[in-house]
Parts: sequence; C-alpha cells; structure tokens
Amino acid sequence: QVQLVESGGGLVQPGGSLRLSCAASGNIFVVLDMGWYRQAPGKQREMVAVISRSGSTNYTDAVKGRFTIERDTGQNMMYLQMNSLKPEDTAVYYCKAQIATPHPYDYWGQGTQVTVSS
Repeated sequence: QVQLVESGGGLVQPGGSLRLSCAASGNIFVVLDMGWYRQAPGKQREMVAVISRSGSTNYTDAVKGRFTIERDTGQNMMYLQMNSLKPEDTAVYYCKAQIATPHPYDYWGQGTQVTVSS
C-alpha cells in the first residue's frame, strides 16, 4: 500500500508565502516523477509544477518565478515553495507521484487547501 500525504496549506494574504510538503510512504520500490497540481472551484485540475527523479523541473506559466518545486529523493519527499501568492492561486493543491512497486503507477494525495485572501 502506498500513501501520499500533503501538508502546509492554509490561509495567507496576497503577497505572502507558503511551503507545501508531500510525503510518500508504504511499499515503495522507487519514486519516479512527482508533481503538484491544483484545482480551483469550478475549474479543471491543472499542473502547477513537476520534477523528475533527476531533478528536471517544469512549471505552468502562471507560477514561473514565484513557485519552486524541490524533492528529497532519499526521503521520498517533495516540496512546493510558493512566494508572492495571488488570489488566483487559491485552490486545492494535490501531490502526484509515479511510484514503482515495482510496476509504476500514478498515486495522488488527498489535497491541501490554499486560500489567498485579504
């Protein structure tokens, strides 16, 4: 059994910062690609940032220069540092990981709410 657990969401004022964490645990052979996705009310889930096992990253244009994705491969952890937050960043943020057990499969976390409001 594999589990992804996000933490670090909350309420923040515009211009503020938050750091999200994602922990993978369970019967893991290896964690491959990981990523953060978000879903705002009434909208489809969208990719925010992804990071490969080798550390290559990709960001959606809306967050470039403000968000940074990182991972600790040894600890099966992933982070999203979010700076200069805007109200349009408000959404439920989900962690996704491709995990081999040993066959690769995509797993999702339960989501953490991020609200940017004054």
